[in-house]
Amino acid sequence: MTRMFVDAWDPSYGASFEGDSSDGPASPSSAQVDTDVEVPADRWAPIDVSSRVRCPDVVFLVDGVRRNDAGLWTAEEDGMSYAGLAASYAAGVVRCDLRNGVAELAGARVARGLFTASPSAEDLQAGSVRYEVHRVSGTGEASKLPAAVQAPLTALEIDISGAARDGGTDGADLLVVDGPLRNRRQLPRTIGYVKTQQKQYLPAALTTVVTSLRPTQRTPVFQMGTVWGGWSWYLRLPGASGAPWSGIVRIECSPDLTPAEAIELADLSSATLPRFASSSYKDPRAPQNLVPIAGLERRLRGMLGDARVLHRALTLATARSR
Repeated sequence: MTRMFVDAWDPSYGASFEGDSSDGPASPSSAQVDTDVEVPADRWAPIDVSSRVRCPDVVFLVDGVRRNDAGLWTAEEDGMSYAGLAASYAAGVVRCDLRNGVAELAGARVARGLFTASPSAEDLQAGSVRYEVHRVSGTGEASKLPAAVQAPLTALEIDISGAARDGGTDGADLLVVDGPLRNRRQLPRTIGYVKTQQKQYLPAALTTVVTSLRPTQRTPVFQMGTVWGGWSWYLRLPGASGAPWSGIVRIECSPDLTPAEAIELADLSSATLPRFASSSYKDPRAPQNLVPIAGLERRLRGMLGDARVLHRALTLATARSR
């Protein structure tokens, strides 16, 4: 008889894994993967948390949010017109002191940008808010402008992560980035936390190891040959519904690390991250949306300001410029 499961993840967010015919774990990635890093592929099995692993004294969790405030068009002197996007974005860090059981906002920053390929566009002052111009390459189609916000948002996350760590933790910390590492691979003692699984990187024989994981267990470390490269592993968080991919997250770290260093971070993640798993009655994206990240997202979205007020300010600012 076919078994059925209700995913705790709120459907308004999509699914905790993308399982249609064109994407998701059932759709294999074209990336080359080395599965013999920690143990040979024919010996793959779930790995329990080692009793020898000591959790870090401090865990920093970093996230960013963004919002499209208004779409714009320019009218150039030569008759050309370019699309523009006024966007607000923010990044923040939560500092969790595991030794004393205290969590606090270690820093947060808001920025706003005007993204366009227009060669003549300048910073846009909308009331008390200034949108700094970011020139995009190419023709700057309107549909591609939202993706241009990611680079400055990532840069903001990197800056605020470094500032939060300046207080010093004697190296006994861990930085968790919500999402893939991408160009944050240079940050020390850092892992990327991918909570939505869109591609299946492992062969079918090893995928069964992923779906057989019990809460807090992880897979062996494997190496990914994607454009960013890196070491990666899967971990199941507690509180999952019991469906094969429920509660599964993929974690990655810098390819610049040695295999031994990557395995050490993998052990550290399986001992540390499960304590932050969210509950379905509190969070529609449980258990993958970690509790500190959920609180940080709410705080950052509030810092972006009222979207209606900003839209009106942008409308008035562009009207005055005409």
